[in-house]
Amino acid sequence: MTYVVTDACIKCKYMDCVEVCPVDCFYEGENMLVIHPDECIDCGVCEPECPPEAIKADTESGLERWLRVNAEYAQKWPNITQKGIAPADADAHKEEQGKFEKYFSEKPGSGS
Repeated sequence: MTYVVTDACIKCKYMDCVEVCPVDCFYEGENMLVIHPDECIDCGVCEPECPPEAIKADTESGLERWLRVNAEYAQKWPNITQKGIAPADADAHKEEQGKFEKYFSEKPGSGS
């Protein structure tokens, strides 16, 4: 089992999860984070820290797509070990649906 970040993170990227991760398995894209599935130790401490509830256990049904997205972009994006600043309009996007199709960016984040 591992945890994955879903599209609920897109344009929110609060990064509270990064602060509590004991193994630094988060990677930063331009507008979302992903978890490296081979580095995650399945401790689950990140899940309750995510305001938009974007982090899910991969054992939940329907998350195969997100496991693939997390695995792919964890190889391409910089590792992040400290909480950065969330986007100014993060709260406005917190409950929005369909964010992957609307806003996903393959660009790496700053690795803050």
